[in-house]
Amino acid sequence: MGKNESFEYGKSHTNKLLLLSLAMLGTMTTWFSMTAVLPTLMELWVLNSNEVSYITIMVNLGFIVGSLVSAFMNLPDRIQPHILFFWSAVLAGVSTILTAILANSLIVALIFRFITGISLSGVYGPGLKLVSTWFRLRRGTALGLVVGALTIGSAGPHLFKGIGISSWELVLTITGLCSILSGILILFVKIGPYPLPPGNFDPKAILRAFKNHKVRLANFGYFGHMWELYAMWSWFGLFLAESFKASGMSHFSSPASMVTFVVIGSGFFGAWFGGVFADRIGREKVTLWSLGVSGTITLLIGFFFGSSPWIMAILGIIWGVSIIADSAQFSALITEHSDQRYVGSSLTVQLALGYILTIIVIFLVPLIESFIGWKYTFLILLPGPILGFLSMYRLHWIKTRVTIVGQEGVGAPK
Repeated sequence: MGKNESFEYGKSHTNKLLLLSLAMLGTMTTWFSMTAVLPTLMELWVLNSNEVSYITIMVNLGFIVGSLVSAFMNLPDRIQPHILFFWSAVLAGVSTILTAILANSLIVALIFRFITGISLSGVYGPGLKLVSTWFRLRRGTALGLVVGALTIGSAGPHLFKGIGISSWELVLTITGLCSILSGILILFVKIGPYPLPPGNFDPKAILRAFKNHKVRLANFGYFGHMWELYAMWSWFGLFLAESFKASGMSHFSSPASMVTFVVIGSGFFGAWFGGVFADRIGREKVTLWSLGVSGTITLLIGFFFGSSPWIMAILGIIWGVSIIADSAQFSALITEHSDQRYVGSSLTVQLALGYILTIIVIFLVPLIESFIGWKYTFLILLPGPILGFLSMYRLHWIKTRVTIVGQEGVGAPK
């Protein structure tokens, strides 16, 4: 192990990674805070399937708008990431708490959900950029841990509900406070020893990034991944509750929430180990394995609807681990192949475009379920991992070919 590699495992780096992961975890609890209490809201506000979709979609829509504006203005490359993260986390927390206090109807809730989504656009991309400034040789592992923390944060509201917190307002208040405290926590994480070059305002930087073949393939892989991921995270809890009910379980609500927390939260280990192996065997190989396994579960799990809760839990955990194992690696590929002056903006626009796809599929799931039932609904997610797999296979082939040609050229006559 070289000197620089040993340095990356130093106490200072470990502490910064821990603080950043905790900050990401706490802030991201606001994302699915209302999704976790959907059964309560459906009964309280008499919501139909389309209206239920809007609750999650508005967060994603706010995230997209915030990300595109941020990327267009190159804010993640012009403002220090920990400062942007701080103000964004505080705003996400305040808007979530105000939802609990002021939202007495769906319309009011959607407005605050949109504001929360805008706020979170200043957390995800800048957070990934910030951790990249602390790790270079083990960047995949570090990003994997941060995305793993994000995964636990996304699952957190299901835990709050699963342990018996019946008040939806209290669930939102707790997650809002977690986000504010996380914003304060991030102030202790400054830019690391591997800072990326600052970028000036240049809207054309994003267009140039998509002209890079490797960046483009990494983005296509990410888009396939996102087609599957957020629809699964958004609807798995309701899918599982209905499955438990169909299996004959009498009191299914709390067990379904707890299992959903375990399923989504288990993605922490997927993201972590995905990062570890990506640094050892290559990012493209990890994404191929991840997309292959998650795609297989996407194909099969609906056919077990209403079967033993244990079978559903096991399949769900495999899905939860595999569906997120590749996520950080798409971001790592962007940090490695894009113009280093505009890494933050490139990450942000990747996220924005990916989340545009999530809006489409999140809306489609309950609509299709109302016609064909849960047994076949998740099959609409299958094109995501298939197309993502093909894109990453292409990128793996290109990089492997370049390596082989480079090796054959060593020692060749000039």
